[in-house]
Amino acid sequence: MDAPSVNVGILTEKAVIFVFNEEYVHTETGDFLIGEQRALYVNGSIIFNGKLYRELFFEPTSPKASFDLKAVTIGLDYHWQRKEDQCFRGALNLVAGQDTIMAINQIDVEEYLISVISSEMSATASSEFLKAHAVISRSWLMAQMTKNLRLADKNHPPYQSTFLTDDELIRWSDREDHDMFDVCADDHCQRYQGITRASTPLVAEAVFATRGQILVDGNEICDARFSKCCGGMTEKFENVWEPVPHSYLTTIADSEETDFPDLTIEAEADRWIRTLPPAFCNTHDKEILSQVLNNYDQETTDFFRWQVTYSQAEIAELIRRKTEIEFGDILDFIPLKRGSSGRIEKLRIVGTRRSFTIGKELEIRRALSESHLYSSAFVVDKETDGIAVVPHRFVLTGAGWGHGVGLCQIGAAVMGAQGYSYDKILTHYYPSASIEKRY
Repeated sequence: MDAPSVNVGILTEKAVIFVFNEEYVHTETGDFLIGEQRALYVNGSIIFNGKLYRELFFEPTSPKASFDLKAVTIGLDYHWQRKEDQCFRGALNLVAGQDTIMAINQIDVEEYLISVISSEMSATASSEFLKAHAVISRSWLMAQMTKNLRLADKNHPPYQSTFLTDDELIRWSDREDHDMFDVCADDHCQRYQGITRASTPLVAEAVFATRGQILVDGNEICDARFSKCCGGMTEKFENVWEPVPHSYLTTIADSEETDFPDLTIEAEADRWIRTLPPAFCNTHDKEILSQVLNNYDQETTDFFRWQVTYSQAEIAELIRRKTEIEFGDILDFIPLKRGSSGRIEKLRIVGTRRSFTIGKELEIRRALSESHLYSSAFVVDKETDGIAVVPHRFVLTGAGWGHGVGLCQIGAAVMGAQGYSYDKILTHYYPSASIEKRY
């Protein structure tokens, strides 16, 4: 059975510059094209070569043909955000949206996976770690494509991810935010940067060795989430996204230990975050970290445990700008609910003018950072001059990098380096799942 194709949203711009490195055919006109091309959005249509279109589709004339897209934004809204030119194989689809052009790459799933693995981490990582990541990336993708079909059913209830009252905002961001393509190319879904990232024969071998293999839980394809560093404990799916439990996305200690503290209890979470418990992801091994972290990821030096300090003026202005709420001076941050990894699910922000509760974890991370706080597993120390009621400084001490659900990439890399097989890595992070070959 052939691998399915996937539609990946790459960029959204009013003007798209792209280069066909070999011949591509414009399927509507039959024209063969090569070299630099330009498309411009005007009044709901795309202008291309002097004609108006709602949609353009370009197919490669050979399997190895590629095209470049100019100025693709990567790491959108994260601290490593930047633009770069990227190169892709497969077909290019340009679609007129509400006010921009969406550039979509249609490509074979296995080709897609080779890029994902080289984009998510270094292509020099250990073989077993690469195999494990190939399986979870394939599983996650196929779970999203299956979900697309379910959501497209007109009888399916509307999807809701925002709940707002006068006193509280609970919101999460997930795959359902996309409706013109299967998945996006950035960290919101899983990194896909075409053949721009240098791949190696080892990556292709890992994808080929696991071809068609996915994780399943009974008859369900596993929505196999992953993050950079869990901080020593993984989080439950329902504490980060929609409140639907998945038995394979539960809490496990990132070690061989089976006993661990209840981090939903504030005192236990405080102690855990302020210490350095043993964990696979508790490592400073530069060789292992270089396998997991690409060049711009390595700009982050502390992730298992980290610290951020804000003055009163800095934090008050930041939160006002990010939430568009006038809190006045910030008096306190009160965790109302923590998940099983110690990540805050609901945070009460107390100000001199008003108080307000926000959640879930990504909403909290966005409110407390110019981009994204490393994670929502943190505790807060307030500093005052001993007289004033209003703190003049806040110190956030935190654990982990990312949402913490599913596989911990740094922990899995350490397991691979220690000789664990890819199936053992997978059963560690997805305890109720099994591997099944679909094609």
